[in-house]
Amino acid sequence: MVIAQAKVVLVSAIASGQGKTTTTAALARKLRGQGKVVRVFKTGPDFIDPMILERASGAPVYSLDLWMVGQSASQAMLTQAALEADVILIEGVMGLYDGRPSSADLARAFGVPVLAVLDVAAMAQTVGALALGLRDFGPVHLAGVIANRVASAGHGKMVAAAMRDIPLLGCLPRQAEVLPERHLGLVLPEEVGQIDAMLDTMAEQLELDMQAWDALPETQFEQTNPVAIPRLLAGKKIAVARDAAFAFIYAANLDTLRMLGAELLFFSPLADQPVPAQADALYLPGGYPELHAATLSTAQRWTASVRAAHAAGMPILAECGGMMALTDGLVDQEGQHWTMAGLLSGEVHMQKKLAALGAQAWHFSDGDLRGHTFHYSRFDTSLHPVAHTIKNAHYSDSDQGEAIYHCGHLYASYFHAYFASNPIAAARLFLRS
Repeated sequence: MVIAQAKVVLVSAIASGQGKTTTTAALARKLRGQGKVVRVFKTGPDFIDPMILERASGAPVYSLDLWMVGQSASQAMLTQAALEADVILIEGVMGLYDGRPSSADLARAFGVPVLAVLDVAAMAQTVGALALGLRDFGPVHLAGVIANRVASAGHGKMVAAAMRDIPLLGCLPRQAEVLPERHLGLVLPEEVGQIDAMLDTMAEQLELDMQAWDALPETQFEQTNPVAIPRLLAGKKIAVARDAAFAFIYAANLDTLRMLGAELLFFSPLADQPVPAQADALYLPGGYPELHAATLSTAQRWTASVRAAHAAGMPILAECGGMMALTDGLVDQEGQHWTMAGLLSGEVHMQKKLAALGAQAWHFSDGDLRGHTFHYSRFDTSLHPVAHTIKNAHYSDSDQGEAIYHCGHLYASYFHAYFASNPIAAARLFLRS
């Protein structure tokens, strides 16, 4: 039974670096400025792009993924968004057909048309061949193309003529200012002083063919049956570190903890705030501790409080950057050593080479807790892992993934868990065993 419908497109490209995030943000901001209610999703595991897209759209951005999130949960989120919004934008990951499952697989699973972003800075007519290839290789329903980094009106006309029967829905000129990046992707929105002005400028410069856009059909979604989540954390207060050093957290993780019955207490280690005294458990998500190591190394109240919480047997989950902050020390990319909280014996060394990337799962008796890993550091330690995650076989021939360390009631790993994939297993991490 159809219960909701909205105009939906999956924004993809031939590869990373083509301008998917910039275009999705510009499109969201432009449509929002026209009075449309816009919801944006991000395909696959990602933390930074959703922050930019949330700023552009004015609404939280959730992940869609056929493996990590699951098809039924993804459909439920799309259905709810279609009930609330006029337009749904889904930013793809990597190239359209990259990965298993790919962005194309996601689009086909929900009958969503694809909007291809093509960087035309160094080409003209050849862009038509790329568009036709993207459409026919799968195939997918290619709704149209937005040409990025168009040099002039004449350049735009050449691109449009090369599209044949594929609509050129819009053009985005070369940007005088672009969103800056670092080793894990774009910088955080709070680090860009004029982020809203930049988004407004991109929206203004996006030349959108509104007649062609309005002609795009709406996608229909059917009712889904919600899965009941037991309130295993009812009455529990969970402290959650949240600042520029601990910013990598799925919105769905916070929702899942609340649905499990927990009350969330946010605090900032960077501001030298201690773990809230009333907390029953502590969650340290990933982020950029390496960029704030000097501040964290002198945050005495934070350090004393987390040591005391651990000594008192408080359940602690530390993911990636959260784990890095609990080691004996961190050596940054300049070779500078910084003292960390010292709950995990060993040191973290930043490196220029990517250390790990991909979908993984942590096995529990209640099933798998799915998620991913993505880091540019290594942890040199004498600690013996209590377990390892398992790599998604689609991404690697090797089964063993990230090490999981267990010290007292502290679990630490480079693994980023997606709590909604197994709420019961996630709840157990915040309860005293």
